[in-house]
Amino acid sequence: MVAKRELFSSRTATILTMIGVAVGLGNVWRFPYMMGLYGGSAFLVLYLVFVVIFGIPAVMGEWAVGRATRHGPLGAFGKAFSGKGRLIGGVLLINVLLANSYYVVVIAYILYTAGYSVLHGFDESAADNIHVGLSDGWLMYALAMGLILVILVTLYAGLEKGVERVSKLFVPFFGIVVLYMIFHSLTLPGAVGQLGEFLKPDFGVLGATEIFAAMGQAFFSLSLGGTFYVIYGSFLRQEESIPSASILTALGDVSASVLASLFIVPTVLVFGLDLSAGPGLIFETLPHLFSVMPGGRVVGSFFFLALLFVAFLSSLAALQVLYGAFRDSFAMAKMQALLILLVAETFLVLPIVFYPVLIERLDLICGSGMQCVGSGLTLLALTWGLGRKSTQEQLPLKRGFGLLFFWLRWGIPLALLIMLVNYVVEKVSEV
Repeated sequence: MVAKRELFSSRTATILTMIGVAVGLGNVWRFPYMMGLYGGSAFLVLYLVFVVIFGIPAVMGEWAVGRATRHGPLGAFGKAFSGKGRLIGGVLLINVLLANSYYVVVIAYILYTAGYSVLHGFDESAADNIHVGLSDGWLMYALAMGLILVILVTLYAGLEKGVERVSKLFVPFFGIVVLYMIFHSLTLPGAVGQLGEFLKPDFGVLGATEIFAAMGQAFFSLSLGGTFYVIYGSFLRQEESIPSASILTALGDVSASVLASLFIVPTVLVFGLDLSAGPGLIFETLPHLFSVMPGGRVVGSFFFLALLFVAFLSSLAALQVLYGAFRDSFAMAKMQALLILLVAETFLVLPIVFYPVLIERLDLICGSGMQCVGSGLTLLALTWGLGRKSTQEQLPLKRGFGLLFFWLRWGIPLALLIMLVNYVVEKVSEV
């Protein structure tokens, strides 16, 4: 017998949970160095435009699929495209499992760095000492599996007592910490001037690469991909307005990216460090930054704890997708579904902690590329599979529905296809 569908308890719980899903490493870790690499504040302007014209409508579409079917990806695609659709949902589920297996290792790195900051603070040798700890495979494995166990316990507690409760704690904590860090950074000598100079956009530096990077960041930071929003959309109350909730979720996500940058950008520039350091910005540049800035131990500890919490919520959403699929489509008991996830992650995480190069390689497959595929397929499932009538039932706009439907059916999938082709070409050229 399939358990009765849980629904979000309130609008506040819905918004905070969905902001927790959207906000993650893509906002705090990836966004600042993407700005440094791809055009500075001109990249920021493009990113904001793409969130509005692509991101918010795509969030609406993915949520609509979840609520219309009351299923996660497996059941939702099965309903939209008949039996063959379950194969699409299955591929997306496998992708989520693989992606979470390396994502949770990155969270373990953050957990270790946060612990080091709290216990030892930062000095000139901090970056080297942290690197030694991060290279300890068994230690990282223990931390990663510990995180998995906490996530599974949260899932066992249920939507209201588990997922909603941690979201209500972690999301406000993140917001308060970021505001504190901005205030601290802007009191540094010369910080306001450095930030003001950085925020003067030079659109002349923008080319095709920068445009596609900004578009990809919009989808990446919102955690689109036909999985997270579909499963959480299935928990939406029928009276919840998907368009307004989507706007609030995107606003929270964008705010996280911008606010994190308002701390990182001026402090990195004041101390003459490299904002375009790429993925090493968190684990190499920032520890050095905290070692030389006033109050670095306190600021650094708060920063890594806040980052840990929002990354945890993203991993929680990933395992919620899989847990929901087991419960919905195979009528599994709670413990049976959780044990399967535990066993799967036990084996998948192990090689990643000892061969970290797998993180980058798996991300080529499971990261931005599959997010484009998953989100595009979800919008096709809504507009072609479930159809116009079902779409309008979930998105009952008084004005502009026809334009929105056309955009969901043709505009965004075509943009995603172009972005995916560009992504593949770019990665092939790097080999």
